[in-house]
Amino acid sequence: MSKIEIRSPLPGTFYRASAPDAPPFKADGEDVTEAETIGVIEVMKTFQEVPAGVTGRTITFLVDNEEPVMAGQVIAEVEA
Repeated sequence: MSKIEIRSPLPGTFYRASAPDAPPFKADGEDVTEAETIGVIEVMKTFQEVPAGVTGRTITFLVDNEEPVMAGQVIAEVEA
């Protein structure tokens, strides 16, 4: 197995859930498929979904909810 990095597509604030009271799109340790949304990035009141982009097991988030991220920053890893 190898670890595949999921990178932020743009700079902004990373959110792991669609709303403060909603469950996260994915929790640490869950399996993911390529098209699944793992979070959203807010840029100037606009939200961009972040897809996993890979099918694999055991997603591990490397940034916290509501943490600022830069374009290209690794936000999670997936075992594939």
